[in-house]
Amino acid sequence: MPIYIEESGGKAFLAFEGQENFLQAELSERLKIDLPYERYGRLFYFKEFPQNTSNPWFAQTVMEKPFFLRFDSIGEAAGELKKIQRNWAPVQYQFFRRAALIQEKLPYVNLKERTFPTKIPQSPIGLYTLTGQNQILASAQTSSFLPAGKIAFVEDHVNPPSRAYLKIQESLTLAGLFFGAQVPKAGQKCFEAGACPGGWTWVLAGLGASVLAVDRSPLDDRLMQNPLVEFRARDAFTIPPQEIGPCDWVLSDVICYPDRLYEWTQKWLASGLAKNMICTIKMQGGIDWEAAQKFQDIPNSRVVHLNYNKHELTWIHCSRPNA
Repeated sequence: MPIYIEESGGKAFLAFEGQENFLQAELSERLKIDLPYERYGRLFYFKEFPQNTSNPWFAQTVMEKPFFLRFDSIGEAAGELKKIQRNWAPVQYQFFRRAALIQEKLPYVNLKERTFPTKIPQSPIGLYTLTGQNQILASAQTSSFLPAGKIAFVEDHVNPPSRAYLKIQESLTLAGLFFGAQVPKAGQKCFEAGACPGGWTWVLAGLGASVLAVDRSPLDDRLMQNPLVEFRARDAFTIPPQEIGPCDWVLSDVICYPDRLYEWTQKWLASGLAKNMICTIKMQGGIDWEAAQKFQDIPNSRVVHLNYNKHELTWIHCSRPNA
């Protein structure tokens, strides 16, 4: 007979792989959380958690209403999860074979790499982990429509000039998920600030959009010869938006202080010339939580930590939903 142990008021946060320290720092420094917790691999479980507290950016996903389930058999564990809802994703740190057998008995969920562009179904998906041979920590309600909050793309190891292309693929996918924005397409104009060597520009041009790429250094030779790409050798942050003109997408992966990036984005937002914006918030040393919060507070915006981010955050702004 399965035994449920409900934990009202609790939450559990799944850290990105190798980024546990950033999650712990955010909980302490940004969210001011000083509460006991239990750790299960990358999961940080708080039996009690202030419900009006915003979720941390460095959580890959959040168990919004976690509970423990004690069971006698693999079939019983899968059966009890299916009674709650259809979709479940695993995150395991032990008992891997046992966990795989449970997952095999659950309805299929796509845990494979995806081909860009892709759309994420907005269907509820739960998360569970084995905390013991016969005990699961689970939550039917999570903060992400992605399985365990993770997305991975089939990688192109030949054509992109840098691996940064994966960040813009993920960002554009999330822009669609959060705001209903369509990926750039033929007939649209994109402006990328600090484009060298051209990983983001490669994605945008590959989608058929025209790209104005600005940097002090030239792009990869193949992009410099691409008819969809116009290159200008300048400091992109010194160009007034009015000189660039209306853009469907304004983007930046520039290494600069967050405050300078914020000032630049404010100029574009004030101009009304940028329909959508995506910018990497690079950090110099520790995470500047106050600076990142300023981006979060901009209307129609989301600050996220991407699966393809490291010591940085990403700001996504879409001024016209369903664009």
